[in-house]
Amino acid sequence: MTRREMREHCFKMLFGVDFYPAEETAGQIEQYFNSPEEDDTEADGRLEIVHRVDMKEEERAFLIDRVEGIAAKIPELDEKINSVAQGWKTRRMGKVELTILRQALYEMLYDSEVPEKVAINEAVDLAKKFGGNDAPAFINGVLAKLVTAE
Repeated sequence: MTRREMREHCFKMLFGVDFYPAEETAGQIEQYFNSPEEDDTEADGRLEIVHRVDMKEEERAFLIDRVEGIAAKIPELDEKINSVAQGWKTRRMGKVELTILRQALYEMLYDSEVPEKVAINEAVDLAKKFGGNDAPAFINGVLAKLVTAE
């Protein structure tokens, strides 16, 4: 599985976890892995797989560790995001954008294997796929400010 696919799974898991109390995180993660395959038909008639969890055990373990790691750091991540997102505190942000920002910032701060530029580019790509029209520019702007603030 590619790192991009892993990021997308991580995003989906984090997005879902954010709707439940912290003590339910492990249960929500397990539910993600046990959900049935889901597909959808695109406007042009192509079939797109929306949800398929077919991965090796080490990939699953990596995702669980990553999601739990990010979830544990949410207060710290949100504080950093709030420090640069002028007029857009985390409590006012859309869940998609906030989840993408948290994931990218976590990679920038805690994953030495991911260069900051890669984390930002991948976050912008997630925003293009899952966010609204303004999401990519918003994500890029906030993450760029976080890079210069450090």
